[in-house]
Amino acid sequence: MELKQDSDNNVSYEALELFQPATAHKATFQNALDGALDKVSSLVPKFGLRNPRMGIPGTHRYAFCIPDEWVASFWCGQMWLAYSLTGDSRLKNSARMRRDYFKTVLEHPRWHDHDLGFLFSLSAVADYTLTGNESSRAMALRAADFLAARWRQPLPFVMCWNPMLRDGPEFMARKTGTLNIDSMQAMALLFWAARETGQASFIEIANMHLETSRQYLVRDDYSSYHAYEFDPRSGEPMSGYTHQGLHDESCWSRGQAWAIHGFAQAYLYTGNIDYRKTAAKMANYVSEHLPNDGVPLWDYNLSADETPYRDSSAGAITAAGLYTLARCYGGGAEAERYTALADKMLLGLVEHCDLTQDKDAEGLLKEGAAFVGLGRANNLLPYGDYYYLEALMRSVGHSEFFW
Repeated sequence: MELKQDSDNNVSYEALELFQPATAHKATFQNALDGALDKVSSLVPKFGLRNPRMGIPGTHRYAFCIPDEWVASFWCGQMWLAYSLTGDSRLKNSARMRRDYFKTVLEHPRWHDHDLGFLFSLSAVADYTLTGNESSRAMALRAADFLAARWRQPLPFVMCWNPMLRDGPEFMARKTGTLNIDSMQAMALLFWAARETGQASFIEIANMHLETSRQYLVRDDYSSYHAYEFDPRSGEPMSGYTHQGLHDESCWSRGQAWAIHGFAQAYLYTGNIDYRKTAAKMANYVSEHLPNDGVPLWDYNLSADETPYRDSSAGAITAAGLYTLARCYGGGAEAERYTALADKMLLGLVEHCDLTQDKDAEGLLKEGAAFVGLGRANNLLPYGDYYYLEALMRSVGHSEFFW
């Protein structure tokens, strides 16, 4: 097949045969994937109807979610991924038994924020994708409607955070006009809803949000702000800041990870070269700041006097995003380059953070950094576990997911 190229030497999106380049560690990663699947299966009766929230300090056990938790879908997502590989009805049934939890979320608009994307892509979209369940499709479309409705003119993005009573006064005031980098993953729910319904406004809102993110959250050196504040009355941009990184001008590693995965995934939906290019430049930044063992620290700009906590969740999200990015190129040097970087990061997780052979552990990865500024490091994290499973699957050639 002869590939068409534009004036910038970009291969035509329509002509690409997308594939996952071969990993250098397929046997190692397949063994790790097998161990992860066994671990997920073993946790089904232990967790019951509970959804893991965060590791209990000093242990490899989980505390569990209350009704309003942004992380509630990541265990559900793990079960759906495992079901897609094994066909084990226990996993499907356990994931579906959480429907009431997610229905309750839909019934409480005060709980809604950008995390609707995480919550419903990995629960309702996953169910519909794998089983064709129409009730789950309806739930996911309703969630997409709520998410799209969070575009509040004149702000050029979907409103991310809600002011909360527990916030300090300054942060509460900033939240209304803040765009955060976590929200990159939420746009997949809008792209999915557009594909299901033909409703163009979902795509328009998602692209507006992504373009604003690209313009303001991504710095000139392709590091990133965690958040960017806008004037909610005029929509004018004000300044970038961090909520969970080291300081306002540093690069929080999990934020960088959300963006790489989010832009790469958006390219697969849209073919927009700017999304692929931005993900690649941000990946290059990671490559230049990554420790030799392949596991990111919680911020890429730590000074010598800061505790160098690892963030295995940032590593897992980035690795999954890099395999996605490699696929975006459909072959060639770039695909091989980003596959090799993904391999390095995933191998670092397998060698240094994997818990699947610890029979007492309730998660897949140790050394997640939830929020170092609040003393939350060395955690089990359900999103780290989910993306680890996704990255392992991508590494050995699986390409169908729920984003």
